[in-house]
Amino acid sequence: MSGSAATGGFSASAGEGTRAVRAGLPDPVKYEPTLPGPVFAAHFHLPGEPTGPYTYGRDENPTWTHLERAIGELEAPGQDDVETLAFASGMAAVSAVLFSQLRTGDTVVLPSDGYQALPLVRAQLEAYGIVVRTAPTGGDAQLDVLDGAKLLWIESPSNPGLDVCDIRRLVEAAHTRGALVAVDNTLATPLGQRPLELGADFSVASGTKQLTGHGDVLLGYVTGRAGEPMSAVRRWRKIVGAIPGPMEAWLAHRSIATLQMRVDRQTAGALAVAEALRSRSEVSGLRYPGLPGDPAHEIASRQMRRFGCVVSFTLPTRARAERFLDALRLVDDATSFGGVRSTAERRGRWGGDAVPEGFIRLSVGAEDPEDLVADVLRALDESGR
Repeated sequence: MSGSAATGGFSASAGEGTRAVRAGLPDPVKYEPTLPGPVFAAHFHLPGEPTGPYTYGRDENPTWTHLERAIGELEAPGQDDVETLAFASGMAAVSAVLFSQLRTGDTVVLPSDGYQALPLVRAQLEAYGIVVRTAPTGGDAQLDVLDGAKLLWIESPSNPGLDVCDIRRLVEAAHTRGALVAVDNTLATPLGQRPLELGADFSVASGTKQLTGHGDVLLGYVTGRAGEPMSAVRRWRKIVGAIPGPMEAWLAHRSIATLQMRVDRQTAGALAVAEALRSRSEVSGLRYPGLPGDPAHEIASRQMRRFGCVVSFTLPTRARAERFLDALRLVDDATSFGGVRSTAERRGRWGGDAVPEGFIRLSVGAEDPEDLVADVLRALDESGR
């Protein structure tokens, strides 16, 4: 049993809210719940030959199946040749694609400004004899180091700098050179961007973030067209055992029902916060792809339907940034992003991103935008005294 896309009882042209609410649900059965509860099973009844959809808990689980179908219906509406695989975390999904597709002597291109765990991944790839090249996301710079690569890894928008590249252009160039393309779609979500429609081979994401949106689930997934590349990802999951728990999978599926409402609310809030920050003299390096005038806005407008919930900017010093974070009342000082409760952090405290000491990554939640704007502006005022 695969997590291939299904119609879920609605048409391929259904609206995104309808799709999110009903994605992955089984056909209705009298007296059964609309969304079946999590299946806790290490093994299943299996008389005779070991065939069928469910045999052992490391291979498949009915709760995963519903979730994987739901994600597939969001990532690639109406496409039956697409399958999704759920993982224990976003990094489990990232690792599954990289290590299932690459062999000793292969070359991979990674973003130099991507998620802070990528340098750790690079070290492990190089330990296995894989050549790693890097280039920034902005300006489609990865094109310059693409020749001879087996796999191109795109992160657009990039985290935490929010640069954007022309995904379709990079995909076409990579395919011409015989390379596969994976896009980290975590920040955009399937409601903001559909990498497979832009030509990518894999859409990879951390479901820990905005997809589930409540800060209570660690989860990842890979969506791609059925075929040997996805079969290799499935084998990797089986071998490594990087599987989600049934409770996590059920919570994720439940949370997807509100995805459109959350994303629309958070996107509107992020734009309001970005517009308010634009007038502050102490703020530099303000980035939000949805903000007219942002360096990424033109390209983002062509390939994204929503621009995400993250705003980044820099305050003059580390001390000023820390005072600002301390002064916030509606925004928690915490890592990660995409939750219904706003969070922010001085990103340089982790040491893995090439950002100034005063760099702030702010994830806008579902609070009233006017309240968030007032809180942010008040904290800026207080931190400057």
